[in-house]
Amino acid sequence: MNCRQTSPEPPLARRVGHTTSIFGRELVDDYHWLRNREAPEVLAYLEAENAYTEVVMAPTEGLQEALYEEMLGRILEDDSSPPARNGEYYYYTRTEEGQAYPIYCRKHGDLQAGEEILLDVNALAEGHEFFHLGDLAVSPDHRLVAYSFDTAGTENFELVVKDLASGMLLADLLEGVYYSLAWAVDSRTLFYTTTDAAHRPYRVHRHRLGDEPSHDEVVLEEADERFFATVGLTRSREYLVISLASNTTSEAHFLRADQPDGNFRVFARRRQGVEYDIDHRGNRFFVRTNLEAKNFRLMESALDETGMESWHELVAHRAHVTIESIEVFRDRIVVLERENGLGRFLVRPFDGSGEQTIELPEPVYAVAPGSNLEFDTPYYRFVYSSLITPWTTFDYEVATRRLEIRKRQEVLGGYDPELYETRRLAATAPDGVEVPLSIVYRRGLELDGSSPCLLYGYGAYGATIEPAFSSLNLTLLERGFVYAIAHVRGGGMLGELWHDAGKMLDKRNTFTDFIAVAERLIADGYTSSRRLAIRGGSAGGLLVGAAVNLRPDLFRVVLAHVPFVDVVNTMLDDSIPLTVIEYEEWGDPREVEDFEHLLSYSPYDNVTAADYPHMLVTAGLSDPRVQYWEPAKWVARLRALKTGHSVLLLKTNMGAGHSGPSGRYDYLRERAFEYAFLFEQLPSPLRDKTGPS
Repeated sequence: MNCRQTSPEPPLARRVGHTTSIFGRELVDDYHWLRNREAPEVLAYLEAENAYTEVVMAPTEGLQEALYEEMLGRILEDDSSPPARNGEYYYYTRTEEGQAYPIYCRKHGDLQAGEEILLDVNALAEGHEFFHLGDLAVSPDHRLVAYSFDTAGTENFELVVKDLASGMLLADLLEGVYYSLAWAVDSRTLFYTTTDAAHRPYRVHRHRLGDEPSHDEVVLEEADERFFATVGLTRSREYLVISLASNTTSEAHFLRADQPDGNFRVFARRRQGVEYDIDHRGNRFFVRTNLEAKNFRLMESALDETGMESWHELVAHRAHVTIESIEVFRDRIVVLERENGLGRFLVRPFDGSGEQTIELPEPVYAVAPGSNLEFDTPYYRFVYSSLITPWTTFDYEVATRRLEIRKRQEVLGGYDPELYETRRLAATAPDGVEVPLSIVYRRGLELDGSSPCLLYGYGAYGATIEPAFSSLNLTLLERGFVYAIAHVRGGGMLGELWHDAGKMLDKRNTFTDFIAVAERLIADGYTSSRRLAIRGGSAGGLLVGAAVNLRPDLFRVVLAHVPFVDVVNTMLDDSIPLTVIEYEEWGDPREVEDFEHLLSYSPYDNVTAADYPHMLVTAGLSDPRVQYWEPAKWVARLRALKTGHSVLLLKTNMGAGHSGPSGRYDYLRERAFEYAFLFEQLPSPLRDKTGPS
């Protein structure tokens, strides 16, 4: 059954014509009225779109349920993370069958001890349609746990403190906090951040347990609207660190963690374009910085001479290697580097015994630091995956250079990685640049263009979309799909220059790279334009929105999640959360050159009378990052202008924010809904193994 055959007439938004004059031009925004989230007519329109989506998708309800059960059937519902030692305790999380959220636990002394539950998030979420646990930190004496939570999806958190002996909450209730928090050594003083009117974390507060929160001292306030404030603790637990960061510049302030009543000192005063972060050991600070080093280098400084002029180089800058992070331990420093798109760990013992490289087994993979809670430990923990290898936790013993698997994600249903093949290819962009792409498919694939393909992309903020395993992709691969990731410019796959080449006035490279990847997949016979679907969320939603405006003929289906598509109007409104900090990523439309460039690709502003692909667009009414009206306005304009008979659906989650539903089962149902839409629109005999084709 094709859902197009039973579709009712879609709702049509009224056109009002709000005009903005800038640089001698008049921008007409016909759907500006949708910005008023309190207006009954706005809520009625969003509900009408949801009702239309529900009716159109009604014939797929059986398929959705079958897909949900299939995806759930691959997940070990009763599962736990490998325990991580912290002092006398082993900390871990676990999940239970039928429970949507994790349970945070620990054992005292050894792993045979009885379990103590710190937080059962399922109990905390009871009675809430949405629940998001923000930050969680156990006090240094292991007697208390501070945690923050959000029940609306707005990312405005409440912070509470729980006594682990009694199980009772203390009277301390801190409201309007953001993600980060940190304990001082005394286990009585907490530092936390709050936000301004634009939802920017700009203040760091000091709270002493038992004090009235309204009396909490502001220890730092950041006036520059480009900067976010976070607070944390070094792994040595000797220093509290406030990090102030824009998209291009950073500054740290530090304070001894055993002197929580003291004043924070600036580590090195900010210099436009210079980023750095710090960690500590003994009488030295260690600094990862891009100071005269585009891809970052590793430096050190004395405790009392921390200005940039006092830094000394430990690892030099290299043109084709990016230092992504550093982790400092008592006897070593671990550096995560990326070369040619692949991460690797370098272990540098302080005893001078020689640098070690942790060897990794596959040619295409993803790695990330694991849960390393202790400063003094003989092991380094990291996680590893590939498009065919489930997530695996390793402990690396530095003295013996031995790798030991602590945990491998279990995939139920008889998963065999030998049935699949993963490759890394490259597509040639219009300017001649080679753009990497990662693909996975079932072995024996015929390269005749008959296979459906889902192509994913992001391409912003220097973020790397890793070629990592997801059991949800098996639902595609078992139906003959190719799954591909386009590592386009604007992301960080090939270092900082790769990011720079896809932002600001070079942003259009991101979109033409994505199109080049799609064309390479088609040219090599992995798929065809009639069988090619694309997916992206947030800034990735901008990517697919811009790409489909440029080449609506190239794609069959578009899946756009909370897409950033109303670029010009959003960037002109500095009252919207996150707008000002984004000037250094996208450009400032108050500058004529930036304005013209943003207007040239903004998906909402470039909708034309064309045959667009089938499109499923999602939004979150409480989303503080991409306001719900961006996808709503985009869909309204597409409905008014597009030609042809393609299906266009808008699904607004009325009780969640940027990340969608908060529980794991609701997340699976959302993915089942998305895949049902995808399978309905792709002409593939393998689209539905559970029903008629």
